[in-house]
Amino acid sequence: MKKFFVVVIVLMFAFFFWWGKSMNKIEVLRVGTDCDYPPQSWEEDVSTNSNVPLLNKAGSYAEGYDIQIAKLVAKELGAKLEVRKIAWQDLLHALNRREIDAIFSGVLDTASRREQVAFTVPYEVRKAEYVMLIHSKSRYTVRRSIGDFAGAVIVAQSGTTFEAAIDQIPGAVHAPSVNTTREMLDKVISGEADGAIVDIDAGRSCERTYPNIKMIRFAEGKGFVLPYTGICAAVRKRDTHLLEAINSVLEDTSERDRQRIMDATIAREWENLRQY
Repeated sequence: MKKFFVVVIVLMFAFFFWWGKSMNKIEVLRVGTDCDYPPQSWEEDVSTNSNVPLLNKAGSYAEGYDIQIAKLVAKELGAKLEVRKIAWQDLLHALNRREIDAIFSGVLDTASRREQVAFTVPYEVRKAEYVMLIHSKSRYTVRRSIGDFAGAVIVAQSGTTFEAAIDQIPGAVHAPSVNTTREMLDKVISGEADGAIVDIDAGRSCERTYPNIKMIRFAEGKGFVLPYTGICAAVRKRDTHLLEAINSVLEDTSERDRQRIMDATIAREWENLRQY
């Protein structure tokens, strides 16, 4: 009889352990991204082995480094991945309105954003670095310090950390902010702006995509000061279980694996450009 009760107790503990794990299992990971910032994310109109359907835009697919990291997280968590395209300026609102569960869209963990959402550990390949995009025939082509852009007209995407970075350039003139990367580059190409600020990965992508665009990279100590940890995923503050789950995957993903994912993403982006 004593052995019987021991067996029953063990089985009860095993059941509650299994039940607890099943209750905390993440069945679906609903991700939001703006699909407008290669190589982090972009939109395609043909299904491939690597891209993901956009649930809120029939016939369109999300591709990019952010998307590949989100796929990795969902796979490791045993969850179904759903991706929605959401305008950059609406991503945080969509998250807190529970339209999505996480943001994977090249988001930096700024102090003001940390007041609204919780951030994971960074998943970018390298430390964040900002560069300047200019017209290839611009008079600013030989500049090596942000101080060399004193008095220049600089444009940035609305709602991004690039807007605040303009203030670090002495005497810079803020051009009206725009909503998309394409609009930002149009301002530079047309001559309405002398430069546009982006991060280095996006800068390299823009150089590959637009023949009239040149990237200016700044030497150590001569560029922008970035008070951020890096590119992270964002979740609601109360979703501590989801935050811990995503962090467990990101922390187990080595720098080498992240670089491999980024290299493969850039190769696909380049191949995609060659087709057009």
